[in-house]
Amino acid sequence: MDGALATELERHGCDLADPLWSAKVLLEQPHLIERVHREYFAAGARIAITASYQATPQGFAQRGIGHAAALDLVASSVHLADAARTAHASGHAGSAALVVAGSVGPYGAYLADGSEYRGDYRLDREAFKDFHRPRIEALVAAGADALACETLPSAAEAAALLDLVAEYGVEAWFSFTLRDGGRISDGTPLDEVAALCSAERRVAAVGVNCVPLELVTPALTALRAATDLPLIAYPNSGEEYDAATKTWSPAPATTSTGAELAGPADGVAEWRALGARLIGGCCRTTPQDIAAVGAAIAGH
Repeated sequence: MDGALATELERHGCDLADPLWSAKVLLEQPHLIERVHREYFAAGARIAITASYQATPQGFAQRGIGHAAALDLVASSVHLADAARTAHASGHAGSAALVVAGSVGPYGAYLADGSEYRGDYRLDREAFKDFHRPRIEALVAAGADALACETLPSAAEAAALLDLVAEYGVEAWFSFTLRDGGRISDGTPLDEVAALCSAERRVAAVGVNCVPLELVTPALTALRAATDLPLIAYPNSGEEYDAATKTWSPAPATTSTGAELAGPADGVAEWRALGARLIGGCCRTTPQDIAAVGAAIAGH
């Protein structure tokens, strides 16, 4: 899989200090999004996740953008990733197998208050579906190969998204944030969310993302005991985020055998042994990290 989109956009000069986060770049400098997708494909990524994580009609409305125009922007996130895929394929054999996954971030991402790591917001099932349906419809209509229902902190929200996956007949993966190695952020045990996702035939994989490296192995262990689905892991870089100061600092981590984890590539052997078949990076990871993940996968 690919790595962090926002990290690379910032490296290219984008200011993402905005409630729209990387979706802001869809408005202002969309060519840079395509450029970052191309960089990840060049690094060996087989899956590109679109810049729609925080792109919602509700969020764009706060910038004075109407509903139809907002959905056009959501669709453009798919078109940019597809353009990058096409450009990469022109010079690389085997690129036909590359996948564009439409990012469906949680309601907490729209709130832009860090609640995607707490899951402390409450909507009923229909309200969750009303929130997510327009974006999912736009992503599917634009040609996304699958949906990335990602950074989910809430079992109730996941249940609503599963309804929409069935409604639109689209393949999807579900990945969660964590309170600890056995529970997602709202406190729901991982075996419960595994059972929930396993009951929908269109779910291609279940796992974790945007989590510390040291939580991946215990989380995958808990999921493996509860489901036969392929597992997915795209953790953060190995640094720790302080939501109060909005800064990152080194956070040394180790595998279950005590080996140091300096980045996602160092966990590949252990995670694959647990059943992870989709592996990449989330916050603060780079194309270099993804190239290292690819090399580690090739070695196993």
